[in-house]
Amino acid sequence: MRITRALSVSLLMLGLAVAPAAADSSPTPTDSASADGDAPTQAGTSFRTATEVEQGQTATASGSTGDYLYWSFPADAGQRPTVKATVKLPETHAAQSWQVDVYDGLRRRQACQYGAQTRTAAADAPSVELACTLRTVRAWSETWADDPLPGTYYARLTAVGLTTADLGLPVGTEVRVDSKDIGGSAAVDGSLAEPLVPGIAVKSQAESDGSEDSSAVLSAIEPEDGWSSGWWSDRWVWTAIGGVLAALAGVGGYALTRGAGRPSRVPPGA
Repeated sequence: MRITRALSVSLLMLGLAVAPAAADSSPTPTDSASADGDAPTQAGTSFRTATEVEQGQTATASGSTGDYLYWSFPADAGQRPTVKATVKLPETHAAQSWQVDVYDGLRRRQACQYGAQTRTAAADAPSVELACTLRTVRAWSETWADDPLPGTYYARLTAVGLTTADLGLPVGTEVRVDSKDIGGSAAVDGSLAEPLVPGIAVKSQAESDGSEDSSAVLSAIEPEDGWSSGWWSDRWVWTAIGGVLAALAGVGGYALTRGAGRPSRVPPGA
């Protein structure tokens, strides 16, 4: 009876541990596209004037070959952002190469884990598509490391290796950022005091002084449910499951080794 009760309690704990995992498996806000009606229709020309775009939006802009086009977007810990860009080329043009670069909040160029970051469009090709998937954003990193950290990221789109005849030709661009939630496998012990967002130091100082003036804050974009919103991960679930399995193993070991109980005190042959 004791063993049956212990097994029932252990199975109940296992069910409670798995329940948050099922709830956490629902799509995150970054997985669903937001309304394109609110998507920006222009791009910036530098880091400071980069157009802010939320994840899941398709931003469009018109430009000219030879221009540098900038967009900024938020990326939180545990996310693996993918930047996709499509350039619609003019009807007549020579072969030209296009490239998309991604920079973090410290304006460090981040390497693409995979994707066609640079592509060459053949002469008179109608369009060219680019993609760059970053490494998983970490909540904390060593100062000497070049790991992606939470904060604002910048996507820069430009043509490289242009001929003189193609300079200034009109082009249309589309940029979209989506993220995959990696979960507990990317969790680290530590976190940044503040995300790497332009103007965050000014905002923090204003909050400490009790001032409501936020005119110096340069960036207003952040994840839908706030920074470091992904503190809950499947790492907690697997830890709980491991504890339950250890308890079950202890109960099973006890059941196998306890024997038939205390020996009888009645002498043999009595």
